[in-house]
Amino acid sequence: MKPRFISDIHLSEDAPHLTSAFKIFLNESKETCTHLFILGDLFEIWIGDDDDNPFIQDIKKALINFTSDGPETFLMHGNRDFLIGETFAGEVGISLLPDPYTLNINSMKTILSHGDFLCTDDADYIEFRNKVRSEEWQKDFLSKSINERNEIANSLRSDSRDATSEKSLEITDANLETVNSFIQENKPDIFIHGHTHRPKIHEHNATKRIVLGDWDELGWYFSIIENDLNLKEFKI
Repeated sequence: MKPRFISDIHLSEDAPHLTSAFKIFLNESKETCTHLFILGDLFEIWIGDDDDNPFIQDIKKALINFTSDGPETFLMHGNRDFLIGETFAGEVGISLLPDPYTLNINSMKTILSHGDFLCTDDADYIEFRNKVRSEEWQKDFLSKSINERNEIANSLRSDSRDATSEKSLEITDANLETVNSFIQENKPDIFIHGHTHRPKIHEHNATKRIVLGDWDELGWYFSIIENDLNLKEFKI
């Protein structure tokens, strides 16, 4: 098993350079990995599987090309694309994963997560996360028209950017006590997550915690080849 892991690509119509970089990454990965895990925030905004605008059609085409006779591909929800459903997943040939998700990779117990649940110092965000992940909120949101949903999503994105800009780096990072408690309870060999946009390999006694980077001027991916762990960056 030679997996690759990415997160926080934040694809959108407003960032064509990220779309191009993602397509190049898929083409290269198709020849070099056996499994691809996308750990949340593939998209900057996702308002429902019924939104099928030309930008989304283009991404679907790229994913279908990758998954057809290619690596097994898995997607976990992030804080921006948690409404991705089985319709989209089925169309592009990927499998949705719960968060967190445990698997065995080359005899190493590995736990995957988007990672936003670790940011417990950011009480406002955790409250918002709990609200929008509720079945009631999602059912109400998806009952609205595509135009209404786009307006709400853009407003939420703007509010999120304003709120984040006013918070310290410590508040928006993973809480170390929460991280250590999760690791002690689950005892993984490897714990991989994204969300914080602070790429690094951390040592927690016997556990290695890999934080994936976001894509902007640089792209990031993490790979496991046999027992070699590699967190790599590349120019976009």
